[in-house]
Amino acid sequence: MTDPDRRDPEAFLRQAAQEGRGRLKIFLGAAPGVGKTYEMLTDGMQRLKAGVDVVVGVVETHGRRETEALLHGHEVIPRRSIDHAGRQLHEMDIDAILARRPRLVLVDELAHSNAPGSRHPKRYQDVEELLDAGIDVYSTVNIQHVESLNDVVASFTRVRVRETVPDAILEMAEIEVVDIPPDELIERLKEGKVYIPAEASRALNHFFSKSNLTALRELALRRAAQAVDAQMLDYVRAHALAGSFAAGERVLVAISEAPGAQGLVRAAKRLADALKARWSAIHIETQRSLALTPQERAQLADTMALASRLGATTGTIAAPTVVEGLRHAAADVRATQIVIGKSSRPWWFELRHGSVVDRLVRDVGDIAIHVLPVEVKATPRQIPARRNARHWGRPLDYLWSTLMIAAMTAVGRLLLEVIELGNIALLYLVPVLFAAASFGLRAGLFAGAVSSLAYNFFFLPPTGTLTVSNPENVISILVFLGVAIVTGQFGARVRAQADLAQSSARQNAALAGFSRGLTASASREELMQAICGEVARLLSVRTVLLLPSRDGPQLAAAVPPEDRLGQIEKAAAQWAMDNDQPAGRGSSTLTASDWLFHPLRTTRGVLAVLGLANEDAGEPLRSDQLPLLMSLLDQASIAFDRMALEEEMLDARQIRERDRLRAALLSSVSHDLRTPLTTILSAVHELKREQPSDLLDSIDMEAQRLNRFVANLLDMARVEAGALPLKAEPTDLFDAVASAVHDTRRSLAGHEVLVDISPDIPFVQVDPTLLHHCLINLLDNAGRYADPGTPVRVRGRRSPDAILLSVIDEGPGIPPGMEERLFETFARFEGSDRIKHGTGLGLAIVKGFAEAMGLTVSAANNADPRGACFTITVPQNLILSAPTAEDIA
Repeated sequence: MTDPDRRDPEAFLRQAAQEGRGRLKIFLGAAPGVGKTYEMLTDGMQRLKAGVDVVVGVVETHGRRETEALLHGHEVIPRRSIDHAGRQLHEMDIDAILARRPRLVLVDELAHSNAPGSRHPKRYQDVEELLDAGIDVYSTVNIQHVESLNDVVASFTRVRVRETVPDAILEMAEIEVVDIPPDELIERLKEGKVYIPAEASRALNHFFSKSNLTALRELALRRAAQAVDAQMLDYVRAHALAGSFAAGERVLVAISEAPGAQGLVRAAKRLADALKARWSAIHIETQRSLALTPQERAQLADTMALASRLGATTGTIAAPTVVEGLRHAAADVRATQIVIGKSSRPWWFELRHGSVVDRLVRDVGDIAIHVLPVEVKATPRQIPARRNARHWGRPLDYLWSTLMIAAMTAVGRLLLEVIELGNIALLYLVPVLFAAASFGLRAGLFAGAVSSLAYNFFFLPPTGTLTVSNPENVISILVFLGVAIVTGQFGARVRAQADLAQSSARQNAALAGFSRGLTASASREELMQAICGEVARLLSVRTVLLLPSRDGPQLAAAVPPEDRLGQIEKAAAQWAMDNDQPAGRGSSTLTASDWLFHPLRTTRGVLAVLGLANEDAGEPLRSDQLPLLMSLLDQASIAFDRMALEEEMLDARQIRERDRLRAALLSSVSHDLRTPLTTILSAVHELKREQPSDLLDSIDMEAQRLNRFVANLLDMARVEAGALPLKAEPTDLFDAVASAVHDTRRSLAGHEVLVDISPDIPFVQVDPTLLHHCLINLLDNAGRYADPGTPVRVRGRRSPDAILLSVIDEGPGIPPGMEERLFETFARFEGSDRIKHGTGLGLAIVKGFAEAMGLTVSAANNADPRGACFTITVPQNLILSAPTAEDIA
């Protein structure tokens, strides 16, 4: 719990870490074309005129004249050239900027990915190095490039950007939102001020619709407000400023063990959504929390888990009273709204204990408080059992208290001749304080009552009786009893607070040790074993960890080692995986299982389930262990997710390296084969002119086939290197098919080619050379796989929003489930009827060339006649309405 009158150490350290670093300002836009770069250059020019040393690190004008005009007058640092895949790429020269050391540098497109061979893979990492060097940076970014909003933007725009910026970059930056109304941006797009006209028309039908732009605009404004709010909270915490600073709404809900608390959580969620506010769910742990029953602790854990699933920041705060705890929690999160429940209590209960809601209204100041009715259910048998078990304590406690009173009585008898009678009563305060501090309030009250009786019996005349002859002694006994009660209450309260603090310290220490143990794991196997081992040690249970697989949950780690689990346990684990809810003993599902399974949930779903069981086949957990278990599961999920991401990144790096080496090998081998093949073909042609023979025809045909393989290798290397030259022009599909059929006449020997292209099919805007290669490979593939003597069909049809160009053979067809894998590099399927001679590159080249032109290619089985059907789809934006005279000429 943070004291609002003290500086928050973490916030203070974050602010101190910024000392000596450059300042980052981000111009945040909802979409391309809103004027971020223009605004950045304008601000840079103003700073330059004010005498600030400003340079341009990198600015992308995209051919916009207004933006290019603003570059005049700025010093532009020349970019660094990088040779990649035979092309010259130009990136920001960070070393030149560091050597120049300006006061401010303008860096456009913060989310940009640098070319391979750069010092950092991302431009924002270059910016961080400049900031570390004490250089201020102005930069630009669109809202769709913010990491946490990437999925949200993709859900309604249907466009997922691959270049993202971590949210932490925005949190440390000053943000200026560059915003224009959607209608104005659409008008700019139509005027060609954002994209060239051809691209603008396509963009208007997709990303730049008015609904998309309105949603993006709201996201940008809301994300900027959140970043500013977080920076403001950091500042007020670092400087211990009082007040809620309600520039934005923040909701706090107080939850308890009552069943109706889940209704409070849902109400707080609705309120936070309506206010577009962050919200927190807090449980205040007081002395009363020590007396909760197992059912109440389980209910509290379920409520906390519900709040966490709904997106709240959850926590538990130990405090002397609920009101004091809520007051500190509200000050810590700077809450502007508090949601609290009020149960129906008898009037005498509120008269004795007071009303939490009334005290909260008096103490929290200007925070709005929402009071909702909460139903409290308690069975008649639970309350007496709880009181007997927890409130009254153990008989041994009262025995020790009585022995202490007897010892003080003996000491008093020995000192009776030395000290006055009135001071003897002070000796009895020792057992009262001892009993209250060690055993609780009721033991302290018992010690006070027995002490007053012992004082009366052994020391007040007439001694040996409980009669008091002097009225002054009656007053002394009453005062003593009152002092004993008060000191007993104080001692019991201190003991309760000490117990709460000790419990919290133990839990924090356990979580810290658990986190250290997980961090030290170097592999997934070590991590899984560490999770099982630490949970088993902290909770004194048996543990297993299971991973999802096609064959059901698979045992991955266990402490102590387990060979297998029963069917009911596997069913409970599978249910926990599928439903993201606990299952097994102690839950509400599949309770016949000896194990309790909890999912390890992350943002990517359930990655594993953790099972717990007791040695004696009883309940896996005590109710007071549930909060600790939930915290352990959260940390384990984060560690598991981190390890999975690291493994995926390692796999991605290995795949990139493999693809790089393969591309280099393909390019090298294909170039080395091209020269001797050319010589062989020339020699065969000369020999055939001098003396034709069937042998020379066979050599010529096989050499031509090998030459196509080499060409495919070269083409595949170009596809993977992204080095395809694209020259789109109006193309007649009928002429393209006829040319491809002519060039593959030898591959199609023995097959009649039936061309069925509708005469009303218009021209398409594609690269004729790349389209020719696509058709050649599809026809060659059909000739190799079609049954002997069967025809090969080429069919072209117009659909409402596309043109479909299909190549159909009559052969064995495509193995089920392999329609997508056919287009992978070197894809050839062992055990299928489609195994023929070839490199497995033809269809991969078709896919690469088609995507480079903006087309799509798909494969399916044809029913009548039986065979395979490969279809190239030309989208509407590449279809020309009608060929012009210039196009035909």
